[in-house]
Amino acid sequence: MLDIEIDGWPNDEWEILAERAQKATSEVEHALANPRLIASLLFTSDDEVHDLNREWRGKDKPTNVLSFPMLEREELLGLTPDGPPEMLGDLALAYGTCEREAAEKGIALADHAAHLIVHGLLHLAGHDHVDSDEQAEAMEKLEIEALAKLGIADPYGDRDK
Repeated sequence: MLDIEIDGWPNDEWEILAERAQKATSEVEHALANPRLIASLLFTSDDEVHDLNREWRGKDKPTNVLSFPMLEREELLGLTPDGPPEMLGDLALAYGTCEREAAEKGIALADHAAHLIVHGLLHLAGHDHVDSDEQAEAMEKLEIEALAKLGIADPYGDRDK
């Protein structure tokens, strides 16, 4: 389940998009299908994401999406479906950066936002793309599969694998 807050994004159906992205992601990363999981998702400004990035990651710049996991992968995989709610983590999407990147890629803002939500949720599930090419390829494969469920084209299709 997503706890969604929208601040600084134009009026649109962001909650519906986020819920669809979450469902598609849980269909390809089954650990995210646990009914106990809750994640917060903040649609916000570049300034807010910049502040969060500086405070929590020591990076003095905005970015498109931030993820703050609250469970280790092993904890997530060990969760039974019964029990109290468990906080998976927090995500924040920066409007200006997302809008600019979508325009640069020539894609709809909603499609790019869906990709970033999927990407962020996979980070919350313990996936990464920094340490090795194998990790990056595995994460991209899950992203592509989730986005296909949403009718969104492969965002990595324009580069060599």
